[in-house]
Amino acid sequence: MGRSFIALIASLFTCGALLAAAPVDEPLGGKPPADMKPSMEDYDYQIKYMRAFETALWAMPAVSIHGFKRATEAVGGEANTILAWSKVATAKAELLTANNNTPYILAMTNLRKGPVVVEIPPRSDKASLYGQIVDHWQYAIADVGPVGLDKGKGGKYLLLPPGYEGKTPEGYLVLKSPSYRVYFAFRSIKTPEASMEDAWAYAKQIRMYYLDDPQPTRFIDPSDQRFPTLPRYDEGFFQDMYEIFTLEPVREQDKIMMGYLASLGIEKGKPFKPDEKTRKAMRQAVADMYFYLQNQFKNPPEKMYYWPGKRKWQDVLTPDPNGNFSFVMDDMIDVDARANRYFFATYYPRSYYSPPANIYIYTLLDKDGNPIDGNKLYKLKIPADMPVKQFWSLILYDADTWAFIYTRENKVGISSFEMDKLKKDADGGVTLYFGPEPPEGLESNWIPTAGKRVAPAVRFYGVKQNMVDRSWLMPDVEPVN
Repeated sequence: MGRSFIALIASLFTCGALLAAAPVDEPLGGKPPADMKPSMEDYDYQIKYMRAFETALWAMPAVSIHGFKRATEAVGGEANTILAWSKVATAKAELLTANNNTPYILAMTNLRKGPVVVEIPPRSDKASLYGQIVDHWQYAIADVGPVGLDKGKGGKYLLLPPGYEGKTPEGYLVLKSPSYRVYFAFRSIKTPEASMEDAWAYAKQIRMYYLDDPQPTRFIDPSDQRFPTLPRYDEGFFQDMYEIFTLEPVREQDKIMMGYLASLGIEKGKPFKPDEKTRKAMRQAVADMYFYLQNQFKNPPEKMYYWPGKRKWQDVLTPDPNGNFSFVMDDMIDVDARANRYFFATYYPRSYYSPPANIYIYTLLDKDGNPIDGNKLYKLKIPADMPVKQFWSLILYDADTWAFIYTRENKVGISSFEMDKLKKDADGGVTLYFGPEPPEGLESNWIPTAGKRVAPAVRFYGVKQNMVDRSWLMPDVEPVN
């Protein structure tokens, strides 16, 4: 007897039992069970809270990148102003999981005023570029540099606004942007023989201007200024959402969320003036969303670990099932996974490189599986055979903000560029330490934690095959007794 026939018989028996048990003077269904009571007193507040939570989770990538607009304006920049760091970033660069090894180049624009040109210099004997141009959802429109669209040859990238129907001139790398606001973040990667000054000079060869109004490019060096990009996990989160979603075109897949935003007072053509109840719901919802996302890092699924079951390191560059970082599939948008990735990092590549050029890993746990405590001393063995062709680095992040830690020493990490200053182990490797105070005689090998909840991250630049195939294992963080 086939399974489908058995299932049919079981279904008929079930339906018959329900019909037999139902009161003859009541319809089947139509109201909750008799023992269920309302779980809330103020439905208006609860609906606002629920919609605020869900829209905040949905909008995480967009709000995160919008912080670069606020920060650019805070240091005196505007659309098409290029921010070129003359030095590596310090804690004043309040960026999500930034690096302190290569100087940054950042810019943003608004294509409502028309197409924009970004001129990229070719790779030289001094430096090359690595980075992304992204839309308002932070999805890469193009990678730039040797692994990007120009293949290291340089060129003129032409950014076209949504629905652009004008003429496109010859000789450009044309990018049709799905959004009006566009951002880029590049790194000036210097060659071993070059200086930081060479890398900065190379960065200042970039040009950015409106196609129909090619004004001279303005540069700002924010190296010594506070650059506050971090999301605001209070009512300000929704002010950012208002500025984003009342400007940008709406995709079919986002219309439900736009309806949710309208119920919170975020609509195109209307001022954003939430009443006290709505503001309270927003404030609580976005805080809860923050704590929800933080909790995911404490209990990640096995797939988030770089060496599942063998080491405590998590993988930063975990793509979606399609191998990219949009988390938009044919049949769904994985809102939770997307929010998770963009909660603690920005500017992912357009797709996962195969093989990857760089690999980043981080951990919140020591080798015994205990949470790393910024008030204790830890050590990390950096083996002599680190699987890199370029360099490695260890950076400590404040696990509450995922930005650099402010310390009196103004020291956020150590890299292989500093090997001549470090005390080496007998086997040619080096043991690094981090905690509130340095171990005696090992100050050069120490990174301060300032009592923060710490997330150590190791970056591998120019990775070798044994790191890609995961046959090489990174030692775990160990507490120092």
